[in-house]
Amino acid sequence: MKTAIVILNYNGVELLQQFLPKLILHSQHKDAEIIVADNNSNDDSITFISLNYPNIRTIRLDKNYGFAEGYNRALSQIEAEYYILLNSDVEVSEGWLSLIDFLDENPDICACQPKIKSWYHKDLFEHAGACGGFIDKYGYPFCRGRFFEHIEKDNGQYDSITDVFWATGACFAIRAKDFKDFGGFDKTFFAHMEEIDLCWRLQLKGKRIACFPQSVVYHIGAKTLNKEHPLKTYLNFRNNLLMLYKNLPTKKLSWVLFIRFWLDYAAFFQNLLCGRISNANAIIRARYDYHKLKKSYVKNCVSNKITTIYPHSAIFDYYILKKRKYSDLKIKRG
Repeated sequence: MKTAIVILNYNGVELLQQFLPKLILHSQHKDAEIIVADNNSNDDSITFISLNYPNIRTIRLDKNYGFAEGYNRALSQIEAEYYILLNSDVEVSEGWLSLIDFLDENPDICACQPKIKSWYHKDLFEHAGACGGFIDKYGYPFCRGRFFEHIEKDNGQYDSITDVFWATGACFAIRAKDFKDFGGFDKTFFAHMEEIDLCWRLQLKGKRIACFPQSVVYHIGAKTLNKEHPLKTYLNFRNNLLMLYKNLPTKKLSWVLFIRFWLDYAAFFQNLLCGRISNANAIIRARYDYHKLKKSYVKNCVSNKITTIYPHSAIFDYYILKKRKYSDLKIKRG
């Protein structure tokens, strides 16, 4: 098999009912197989697939391993040239598998994503990935088409193919060899930012990540955890700090973590003042657990200039300078 399209499912039978038909329709003309890896769901997901789509291969995991380790375990059982990791709440469109043609034609690019638009508002970009992801020098992620909470209307302004810092896990195409050679996702992350961490590790070894916006999919988003859920806050803050610790060169790490200390506590007090007590506590718990977990990591000593890291503070640009669009920023590319 050339391409394995792998959906990691957990209690998502309604999403499978909704989105599998179009996925099957628009994936027939390629040497691709659809596989559903199930994170030990307790709904009727497996029964639904076996009754309605007996030709779809299923992989059953013995417990809920989360996004990161769930995919690691599933992909270890799949032989293919390319993996496409696809969220169960994504609707694909005709020609979406041109992602694979793009990778075929560009052997120096190891992973890519399509244009991600909102399923609810199909003229808007979607929060999780939009038209390719970046981070600033303090580790804050943003996208072409989505700068923090400001989401742009898609007018074709980001239709150029470009190198990005990270490709979204909502629809993530990667060469299987690269995924395996780099150890896949960090299982400690469980969920959230594991794809950004992997993309960072890939780029430290000179690999390229790209957005190919000629492929388009539509994402519902936040079906597992609402963006205001304290667990999501916890995972985002903890995993972001772990990612910085693992991948930043030592000479930059101390200063970045010093600034992040104050920015994280600013976020803590903001949540507190807004009455989001559980979210405020999640930030403190995330920082505490980060300090415990970082001891288990061997610090990455590789220093490699990555031109897709925004060399300024996105927080400052957004909240102080009131910039609202990716196009307002000056991203240097090598």
